[in-house]
Amino acid sequence: MKQNKYDDAGFFANYSQMPRSTGGLEAAGEWEVFRTLLPDLAGQRVLDLGCGFGWHCRYAREQGAASVVGIDLSANMLERARTMTDDPKIEYLQLAIEDAAFGAEQFDTVISSLAIHYIEDFGSLCRQVRHCLKPGGAFVFSVEHPIFTALAAQDWHYSPDGEKLHWPVDNYHLEGLRLADFLEHEVAKYHRTTATYLGTLLDSGFVLKQLSELQPTPEMLEKNPAWQEETRRPMFLLLSAVKQSTD
Repeated sequence: MKQNKYDDAGFFANYSQMPRSTGGLEAAGEWEVFRTLLPDLAGQRVLDLGCGFGWHCRYAREQGAASVVGIDLSANMLERARTMTDDPKIEYLQLAIEDAAFGAEQFDTVISSLAIHYIEDFGSLCRQVRHCLKPGGAFVFSVEHPIFTALAAQDWHYSPDGEKLHWPVDNYHLEGLRLADFLEHEVAKYHRTTATYLGTLLDSGFVLKQLSELQPTPEMLEKNPAWQEETRRPMFLLLSAVKQSTD
């Protein structure tokens, strides 16, 4: 059964209070870099996998996208997205990412923000995305960094007085399910190595364009000093790839 934590009332209430939920894209630390990986969206047909509140869908339309389809498994997420959206060119569908079986070459760009680490079979997803993308179409996504997902605890190693000593990494090459504590709930995530992300993309017929491990810039640290600890270990992995024009 596919995981749908966001329709749990307590989990959704906690998620709704996160800065990225209340402040939108500008409150998401990875957004400043993520948007630089996107192609020119003017006139594009865009698919958003795991669209949540629809922030990226609305951004795509603001950039001139011809149409946007956002999918999410959560009824709560989609209800919020529809409430925040007044645009007939944005369509929201209640659908699991794993079930996103769209027509061949239906989209120009496929995006996904912090959702794919919830998906068990990344290879199958890449093949689905390649099928629905036009030749040369872009696949841009962010996930929790493999350094971050290797251990289910997803936390620092602390000194007796609570100082953050280091970020522990173990079982890095043992890919698969991790049961992590997120927003006071147990959540299933899937750890895979950086090599697996890249190799699977390449094997699925994509060409890698850009990769970012989101190193905070001086400007980012000036805006949010709390991001200083993000210089100690990567939290996010951002990838931009395009579908090869010929087989």
